[in-house]
Amino acid sequence: MWFIRDGCGIVFAVVTWFLVLYAEFVVLFVMLIPSGDYMYSAINGIVFSLLAALALASHCRAMLTDPGAVPKGNATKEFIEILQLTSGQVLYNCPKCCSIKPDRAHHCRVCKRCIRKMDHHCPWINNCVGEKNQKYFVLFTMYVALISLHSLILVVFHFMHCFEEDCSSSSATTMTLLIFLGLEALVFLIFTSAMFGTQMLSICTDETGIEQLKKEDRRWAKKTTWVNLKAVFGHPFSLGWASPFVMPDQGKADPYQHMI
Repeated sequence: MWFIRDGCGIVFAVVTWFLVLYAEFVVLFVMLIPSGDYMYSAINGIVFSLLAALALASHCRAMLTDPGAVPKGNATKEFIEILQLTSGQVLYNCPKCCSIKPDRAHHCRVCKRCIRKMDHHCPWINNCVGEKNQKYFVLFTMYVALISLHSLILVVFHFMHCFEEDCSSSSATTMTLLIFLGLEALVFLIFTSAMFGTQMLSICTDETGIEQLKKEDRRWAKKTTWVNLKAVFGHPFSLGWASPFVMPDQGKADPYQHMI
């Protein structure tokens, strides 16, 4: 199982789970169940719990999936001969992890590996976002944005109800929990929405965050947006695109991918 032993990343991952479970607790046990409206509570509780479960499942898949790491120490003369390269074909090796560096791969100092199509290293998932786990990271940001929006709307409705009726009986603890949830939802709605947008833009343009930051010259063939989306989420289009439990079928692989 792929897992990065980075103290900072592990703390961020635990905090992520705590914040999602905190939101689940406040939504269910502070706002919905005490409301007394069965249909309102049941519908919102089921929708929120489903989105929260999908967010946590996406987080696990993004964190525990190999992002496309290149095997260490394969930059040897014997291995290069096995590849049977054509005349004029150039190979680059990474001096940090002693591996053959495929095109569009970058070395991550946290993972201590070269990652194929590395976009960036994200401490919130304690992993790199790369060729093999970008789908799960996109789903994670999408579902967190949705539960943030949902919980923010519920908090606003709750306070509007308090203004209409006397809520002076609400304890200070209850009001503190709701205010903290509202602030958390607002911050993460902005953050994850922006991250989701940049990731989708990166996928559609087939240009990783590192390539955009370094303004690298485009050495790869330009493809349509639809082809780029299928390369990340799988062939063909299906409901599996929105599921963290479905591994994307990325079509024909690079013939050298299993070697490097």
